[in-house]
Amino acid sequence: MDFTFSPEQEAVRDAVARICAKYDDTYWLARDTDGEFPEDFVADIASGGWLGIAMPEAYGGAGLGVTEAAIIAQTIAESGACLSGASSIHMNLFGPMPVVVFGTAEQKERMLVPLIKGEDRCCFGVTEPDAGLNTTAISTRAEKAGDHYLVHGRKMWTSTAQTANKILLLARTTPKEDCAKPTEGLSLFYTDLDRGGATEVREIAKMGRKAVDTNAVFFDGLKVPKENLIGEEGKGFHYLLHGLNPERVLIGAEAVGIGRIALKKASDYARERVVFGRPIGQNQAIQHPLAKSWAELEAANLMVFKAASLYDAGQPCGAEANAGKYLAAEAAFHACESAILTHGGMGYAKEFHVERYMREVMIARIAPVSRELILSFIAERVLGQPKSY
Repeated sequence: MDFTFSPEQEAVRDAVARICAKYDDTYWLARDTDGEFPEDFVADIASGGWLGIAMPEAYGGAGLGVTEAAIIAQTIAESGACLSGASSIHMNLFGPMPVVVFGTAEQKERMLVPLIKGEDRCCFGVTEPDAGLNTTAISTRAEKAGDHYLVHGRKMWTSTAQTANKILLLARTTPKEDCAKPTEGLSLFYTDLDRGGATEVREIAKMGRKAVDTNAVFFDGLKVPKENLIGEEGKGFHYLLHGLNPERVLIGAEAVGIGRIALKKASDYARERVVFGRPIGQNQAIQHPLAKSWAELEAANLMVFKAASLYDAGQPCGAEANAGKYLAAEAAFHACESAILTHGGMGYAKEFHVERYMREVMIARIAPVSRELILSFIAERVLGQPKSY
């Protein structure tokens, strides 16, 4: 059992870190202030070919795995970009997985190539205000109309929809009451995000990650050509699952990255800050929370990359991906809290950055699935307890 990355994987980390070094704390503080999308950062990542790290070589990707994608995501977050940087490319790294697995050769050529080049930007239309985490309860519908579908409904928490020109959209093509199982009758589409009268994109003001927009999206007859249906009609929920475990892995890796940069900032400050004639890091009340955070982050990281390794090996990884995301988010939150408290009053000041880390790490505790639902999943699927939801 080898817990080290290969030389090739370390080379990926080093190359991405060199790009990130161009975008320092001042850059990300400015994006947190003005809310501008980090177009120049994304362009640099795209020009390096990193958006296609886990995509097939035949379509311009690197043909590597979720492990390498997680290394990229973590490196970006750990640079101080946190989720403002990682989320700007997050969807391109894991979102196209259903297209990779279930798309036709024509669809892969048409859909993946521009995504990998950075010419297209995709958002994810799954969550709805009245369904939440109960995906089978979504009400957005896609009705057949000749050679296309017409989509009516609304989506919530759709990130990057302000700038995306494509959407991976889950909609019901068969009413739930006409299906033998609630997971049936849902179809997955990859299509243009029309900015005409058929679609309204309304940004949601939020606590953090201001540079990466999050939106409510309303569809009133969005026209979707039949050739943009992924796989078979009615099987979209099952296709969607192929993107969920990689998403949890990436969120977990990003959370560890945020925790690590918070821990570094706190450790540096503790060595430099002198009170009562001694550095505050000499006090165990400062040392112990930081040391505990290091241990928690390293343990969480092992679970995250175990899940990535299992996924890349084609093995079941649902429990590990969920556990990794859970552990990483909790460990990173504690690290950010300790970083703020170590800085004392300065931890509340934007110029020291740790308060931004705290605001952004909250996303990892909430999305794409709550801590409580993860624990319920593990209790049921791993420990054999009766389903509680």
